[in-house]
Amino acid sequence: MHYQGPTGFHHQQPDRTGVLITNLGTPDAPTTKALRRYLREFLSDPRVVEFPRLLWWLILNGIILRIRPSRSAAAYRKVWKPEGSPLLLHTADQCEKLRERLHARYGDKIVVAFAMRYGSPSIASGLEQLQQSGVRKLVVLPLYPQYSGSTSASTFDAIAADFTKRRWLPDFRFISHYPDYPPYIEAMARHIESFRQAHGAGEKLILSYHGIPKKYLLRGDPYHCECFKTSRLLAERLGLNDEQYMTTFQSRFGREEWLQPYTDETLKSLPSTGIKSIDVFCPGFSSDCLETIEEIDEENRDYFMAAGGERFQYIPALNAEKPHIDALEQLIEENLKGWSIGATSSEELVERDRRAKTLGAER
Repeated sequence: MHYQGPTGFHHQQPDRTGVLITNLGTPDAPTTKALRRYLREFLSDPRVVEFPRLLWWLILNGIILRIRPSRSAAAYRKVWKPEGSPLLLHTADQCEKLRERLHARYGDKIVVAFAMRYGSPSIASGLEQLQQSGVRKLVVLPLYPQYSGSTSASTFDAIAADFTKRRWLPDFRFISHYPDYPPYIEAMARHIESFRQAHGAGEKLILSYHGIPKKYLLRGDPYHCECFKTSRLLAERLGLNDEQYMTTFQSRFGREEWLQPYTDETLKSLPSTGIKSIDVFCPGFSSDCLETIEEIDEENRDYFMAAGGERFQYIPALNAEKPHIDALEQLIEENLKGWSIGATSSEELVERDRRAKTLGAER
């Protein structure tokens, strides 16, 4: 096997520290063709769908990819911006703000990039960008506060797979989760408080997380527990009692049982219990995307109002708001501890170059 090295490398290139933030991904366009390509990559991941591979291949290619892409494309068209998908735009904005923060402290000694687990920009392209920039120490932060094998571990799989092709690997730190990280809890609390001060508070706060199949929990996935921990800590910080908030799970797919209570069924039932005014926030989504804008603020809003609800308020994701960037910056800084972020001295670089050329190196 041929292992690739950094094609732009030269022996006077300074060593740098890199930060790669990642998110789930997005299709390149709100079209059936682009959705088919995106869904094939996403749903072919064995971390996402734990099912016998051959049988799943037949189901995916024979049924799902014939039906779902056009439906998903229609949903994406509702939320698509002229500049691209909301998830891509928010993640790029988060990356830029973190770059500004870290560059203000470290200058060009640190390089910040972002990538998507599925779609573009890919994990491989993000790692290549960092390697070409001279990154020899790397922190990866998947923007999934609650760990799941289907998200955090899948991201690690993609990085590990890329590393198997590289000759020169960086020192590496991977932030697998941060469900109880105090600055993250504080960022959400301040965000919710600000929204409610401006718009009023509903009778109940619904904290909706992306669901996973229940069998993943039974097999040891900690996601369910971490979601409830985040909710508990957030509710405590907001001063809410057990009757004033509720944790639910959205976005289920297929016929098997997923984590409950389901967000859609909950919102359909609440008006009959006397709850006519709710606020909905999604603590597991670092950025607004199809699942928050279309699924929550349109589809589930309609369910609640059709069932007799009187007021539905969606509280946007943290996106690139200052408290969120503050929290992410602190999390990254904590994971940089113990590493020297200083640039390689010019004398050392000259000497390294001299030794390499003595041995026959061209650059």
